[in-house]
Amino acid sequence: MPRTIDLWVLRLLRTHGHSPPVEQTVLRFSRTGEHAALWLALAVLGAIVHPRRRRVYVGAVRAVVLTNLINIVAKRFVKRTRPFLEDLPALSPTLSSLSYPSAHASTSFAGAHSLSRVLPTVPLYATATAMALSRPYLGVHYPSDVVAGAMLGLGVARLVE
Repeated sequence: MPRTIDLWVLRLLRTHGHSPPVEQTVLRFSRTGEHAALWLALAVLGAIVHPRRRRVYVGAVRAVVLTNLINIVAKRFVKRTRPFLEDLPALSPTLSSLSYPSAHASTSFAGAHSLSRVLPTVPLYATATAMALSRPYLGVHYPSDVVAGAMLGLGVARLVE
């Protein structure tokens, strides 16, 4: 995504639909994506509750963990720093200054794709999309970080299945 489009979309997401209650809701939701917690919890719970489908749930754990590991390596290789808009500071602290690709987006789409074999697809992908969009909304990722993360997660999940 050309840098000017990236900045334009980032600024659009940072300036529309904001109010303190919405920002707090988005921030809380986004925190469930830290270290892929939401997706790992869904997969582990599914494996416990549905033992006949355990293989699919364990596959989802593998896909999410592998995606996260690849994401860590990619961030260290690319070394893209997080966005900085002087007039619109980020609304969330981050664990690292590295931005590309978005781990929230990559693990969310890996989890959604893997779990869609046993759970309703639309809510999974809606949740993954909301998780991905929360990151530029909060000002901690460029839109292209999120797109790359989603593609990485989908690709890894397809390879693991």
